[in-house]
Amino acid sequence: MKNISRRNFLKHTSLASSALLIPSFLKGFSYQSLGKDTGKVLVIIQWSGGNDGLNTVIPYHNDIYYKNRPRLGVKAENVLKLNDELGLNPVMTGMKSLYDEGYVSIINSVGYPNPVRSHFRSMDIWQTGSSATDYLQTGWIGRYLDQNCKGCKPYTALEVDDTLSLAMKGIDYSGFAAANIKQLRKTTSNPFHQQLLHHHSHDHEENVAYLYKTMIDTHASSNYLFQQSKIYKSTVQYPLNRFGNSLKQVAELIVANTDTKIYYLDIGGFDTHVNQKNQQERLLKMYADGMKSFVADLKQNNRFDDTLIMTFSEFGRRVKQNASGGTDHGTANNLYLMGGNLRKAGIYNAAPDLTDLDNGDLKYKIDFRRVYASVLENWLGVPSQPILGEQFAALGIV
Repeated sequence: MKNISRRNFLKHTSLASSALLIPSFLKGFSYQSLGKDTGKVLVIIQWSGGNDGLNTVIPYHNDIYYKNRPRLGVKAENVLKLNDELGLNPVMTGMKSLYDEGYVSIINSVGYPNPVRSHFRSMDIWQTGSSATDYLQTGWIGRYLDQNCKGCKPYTALEVDDTLSLAMKGIDYSGFAAANIKQLRKTTSNPFHQQLLHHHSHDHEENVAYLYKTMIDTHASSNYLFQQSKIYKSTVQYPLNRFGNSLKQVAELIVANTDTKIYYLDIGGFDTHVNQKNQQERLLKMYADGMKSFVADLKQNNRFDDTLIMTFSEFGRRVKQNASGGTDHGTANNLYLMGGNLRKAGIYNAAPDLTDLDNGDLKYKIDFRRVYASVLENWLGVPSQPILGEQFAALGIV
C-alpha cells in the first residue's frame, strides 16, 4: 500500500472527523486501570436546553407558582406528591416509583454565582466545573482522568454519542465517544480501515502519524466494547427511543463488568420557549420511563448498589410563564441523584423560595460544584480540590 497523505486520509476515512476529537492520551495497547478498582460506576445524564425545574418538581401548595403560571402551572390534584410541598410532574410515574423506594435524592436551587443565560456558556460552566468568569479548555471528568489515570484505557469514560463533550476532555486523558458500539465496530472493520491498520507508513508528518495512531486505538477500543456488549443481553423492556436504547447499551456494559467507570448521556430538546407543556412532558416521561427500566435492569443483576446516576441541566427557567405558552431562560434548578446507597434520599433541601427572586429568577442556594465534590470524594474516592480548583464542601449525600 502506498504512503497515504493527510488529505487522502481525511477524504477516505469516515472516522477522521471523530478521530480528530479524540485527544492524544491514547497510548497504543499499553493500558492500565484507573487506580484501585472499587467496582463503582458513575452515570451522568445531561438535559440540554435548560429544563423547567418548577414544572418538574412542582411546588403544588404555593399560590405564587400558580399566579405566575395561570396556564402552564400543573394542577395540584394531578401532581405526584412527594411531600406536603413538592411533587413530580404527572408523567413521571417511573421516577415516582424509584423515589418511593428510596433511590432518588432531589437537590433544589442548584446553580452558581453570577448566572449566565446562554445555553452554550452555561453548559461550558457546568461541563468544566468552572466559575462564570473562568474559561477552561478541559472538563471536570477530563481533569479527573488527568489526575488519576496512569495509562488509562480510552473507554474508562464513555460518552454515548458521536462526539465528545467538553466535560470529558482532559489534557493527557479524555473520554471516548461511541453512540452505537455495533455500528462503530462495523465501521472500524471495513476493508479500507483494515488496510490502514496494517500499513506502516513512511510518511513522518505529525498529523498523519497521529491519525494512524488514533485509528489503531479506536479499532482496539471498538473491538473491546463490542466484545463486552455481547456478554450480557438485557431482557428488560426499555422505551423504544434513542435514550432508551442508550440506557440499555450502558446497562449491558455495566452488567458485563466492563472497564468503563463513567458513562455520559444526553437528552436534548428542553429549550421550551413555546408550547412547553407537550414538549417537556414528552421528554420527562421518556426520562422517567427509561430510568425505571435502567434501575430494574441493574437491580436484577446486582449492580445498582454500585451505580450512581446524576442528572442535571445547564439552567432552569424563569418563574413567570411567557406569552407563548412557554418559559424563558432562568437560573437555578433541580439536580437529581439516584442510587441504591444514597446517604440521604428524598428531598435534600428546602423548596425554591418564590418570595425571594432575583429579577424574576430563582436564587441559587447550592453551588453545583458542591455536588461534583460529593461525587468525586464520596463516590469516586478522589480529592476534589485538584480537579475543581478550590475546595467545595461535599453535601454528605452519597
